[in-house]
Amino acid sequence: MARPISLFTGQWADLPLEEVAKLASEWGYDGLELACWGDHMDVSRWDDAEYVQGRLDLMERHGLKIVAISNHLTSQAVCDDPIDRRHEEILPPQVWGDGDPEGVRQRAAEAVKDTARMASRLGVSTVVGFSGSSIWKTVAMFPPVPADMVEDGYKDFADRWNPIMDVFESEGVRYALEVHPSEIAYDYWTAKKTLEAIGHRESFGLNWDPSHMVWQDLDPVSFLWDFQDRIYHVHCKDTKRRLNGRNGRLSSHLAWADPRRGWDFISTGHGDVPWEDSFRMLNAIGYEGPLSVEWEDAGMDRLVGAPEALEFVRRYAFDAPDAAFDAAFSSKD
Repeated sequence: MARPISLFTGQWADLPLEEVAKLASEWGYDGLELACWGDHMDVSRWDDAEYVQGRLDLMERHGLKIVAISNHLTSQAVCDDPIDRRHEEILPPQVWGDGDPEGVRQRAAEAVKDTARMASRLGVSTVVGFSGSSIWKTVAMFPPVPADMVEDGYKDFADRWNPIMDVFESEGVRYALEVHPSEIAYDYWTAKKTLEAIGHRESFGLNWDPSHMVWQDLDPVSFLWDFQDRIYHVHCKDTKRRLNGRNGRLSSHLAWADPRRGWDFISTGHGDVPWEDSFRMLNAIGYEGPLSVEWEDAGMDRLVGAPEALEFVRRYAFDAPDAAFDAAFSSKD
C-alpha cells in the first residue's frame, strides 16, 4: 500500500517553509500537509503560476510531496457564531477585514473556495479543514436548547458549505472535515448528521483524528469502520487522559500541559490512542491516503517529538499482506 507519512506544518508555521521542509526531509518524512498560514501557503495566489511553481519547486528540492493542504483557521470562520477576537487572532487580515461577523463568514467562504483552486493547481486531491458551527455554543444544552435551533444550525452549515463544495467539485478536489469539538461534526452522531445535512456529497468527507475522539470516550477504530467510505485523510495525533476525580473532561479552562487538566494532546505513541488496532482497521477499509503526523505536545520539544513520531508510525503502520497466512496450507498449485 505504501501510504506516505507526512508532517502537518500547522504547528510549524512560525518557521519558514524552506526550513520545515529541510527538517522533514532530513528526518525521513515522505511529504508535507501544508498549512495555509505563516509563509507556507497563500491560497489567494492560486492564479499566480510563478508562485504555484515555486511551492512545487521548493518541495522537490527537499524530495518531498505535497500530500494535502489544510486551511483550518480560515474554514473555522465559515459557520462560527459568535465571531469575535479569537477569530481576529487567527484569520488573515483580508479575511477579518472590518470584523463585521457576516462579512467575515462570507470572506472566509471565498478563501476556502480559493483553497480548492490552489489544491487543483498543485495537483493535490484533498483539502483538510474545519467548518465552524453556529450551534457549538449550545453543547451544554443549558439554557434549554429548542430542537429547531439545532436543526437551524445544520441548515446554516449546509447553506454555507454547499456553494463551497460546488467549487471543490468543479476543481476535482475533495474536502476532509476534521471531526473536532467546536465544529458542526464533533463526535459519532454529529458526523452522521453532518453528512446527511450536506446530502452525502462525494466531494465532502472526513479527516480522521483519533486524538479528539479518545478524550470524549469514542472508539476511533469502530469510527473508521462505520465511516470507511468517507475517510479522506488521516491525522496521527495522540491524547493522554488524566481523569482522576479532580481533573475534568472539560479541563477547566487550563492551559495545555497543566497537570490539572483532564487530558492533553501528546506526542504520537505516548497516549491512549489504540494505534495498532487503528492501523489494522485502516488496512481493512483499504485506506491508501497519507498518514499525516500532526505533532502537538506542550510537554515535549517538537524537534525531539516529530522524528520520534515518524519512527513510531513507520513501525506500526504496516501494510496488509498480499495473501492470507493460511493460504500456505493449500496443497494446490
